[in-house]
Amino acid sequence: MTISRRGVVAAAGGLIAAPAILGATSASAQAVTTLRFHHFLPAVSNVHTRLIMPWAKKVEEISGGKLKVQVFPAMQLGGTPPQLYDQAKDGVVDMVWTLPGATPGRFPSAEVFELPFIANQKGIVNARAAHEFSQTHLLNETKDTKLLCYWCHDGGVLHSTRKVEKLEDLKGMKLRFPARLTGEALKAVGVAAIGMPVTQVPESVSQRVIDGAIVAWEVVPSIKLAELAKFHLEIPGNPTLYTAAFFIVMNNEKYAGLAPEFRKIIDDTMGMEFATAAGKMWDEAGAEVKEAVRKRGNTITVLPESEKQAWIKAAEPVTAKWIEDMKAKGLDGAKQIADAKALLAKYAAS
Repeated sequence: MTISRRGVVAAAGGLIAAPAILGATSASAQAVTTLRFHHFLPAVSNVHTRLIMPWAKKVEEISGGKLKVQVFPAMQLGGTPPQLYDQAKDGVVDMVWTLPGATPGRFPSAEVFELPFIANQKGIVNARAAHEFSQTHLLNETKDTKLLCYWCHDGGVLHSTRKVEKLEDLKGMKLRFPARLTGEALKAVGVAAIGMPVTQVPESVSQRVIDGAIVAWEVVPSIKLAELAKFHLEIPGNPTLYTAAFFIVMNNEKYAGLAPEFRKIIDDTMGMEFATAAGKMWDEAGAEVKEAVRKRGNTITVLPESEKQAWIKAAEPVTAKWIEDMKAKGLDGAKQIADAKALLAKYAAS
């Protein structure tokens, strides 16, 4: 058989091109999608180490390494905590973990669980109830992002530089509050309530700008609050004084642009699954921190039930005003409270 020079050149060209084609195919098959996840807590926080990072690892494992989540704690990508939601909305980052309450009034339905004396002591109860609630009441308010998960932590604790045993002891104290309605509940019993990001609490306490803060037990180590505030006041029973709401949202376009199998991974590992993990983490970490604080020799006091009932009475106008405010926004606040309480009861019994 005679082979022409043109045939040899063509064959050689094919042999040269083949590795390039194979290489391109291989590169495409091995392409990795990376999501940038931004939040405000330090890298040593339980949220970062026991919740977000294990989730990111799980996503990578399920995807066979093709979907990765790069997590940036402590506002490493710039901005301030109140700007996190818009960072996700505008595509500055792909995903954020933040508090709806960081931008008061923007997500009115997210406030229902933060009303005084609504929440359960258990984080897992609050978290599950809150996420189910969000699927009915929160999707419209967060429609400029993809709401992946909404949850609340366990019952919060009052940490202060002087001992509190009754409501009268709170009068005039300067205390940091985590959410607007908790601040209103504090004001109802005479507290000079001050709003600030939790990351500012250590310096503010050490410089005596504030006398303490209300946060969950889980947060205490990451802001060294047990060293700065030696007295801790728990609110007994259910409902408890307060919880704080959180959510994880994702840029709409980024979510829609993911490969279908990647969207499924995100959906399957967020939602109720993540809320349950979050609630469990808060309960477990909170118990550990409380025991460590006790062993330090700090004073842990439980508010007497009679004082709690007086506080519930004092805070009733806060809830009444919130319901009226919701009417002005075209929302049925009373129904939202009823729905939240029903869900809390449902998950407390499960």
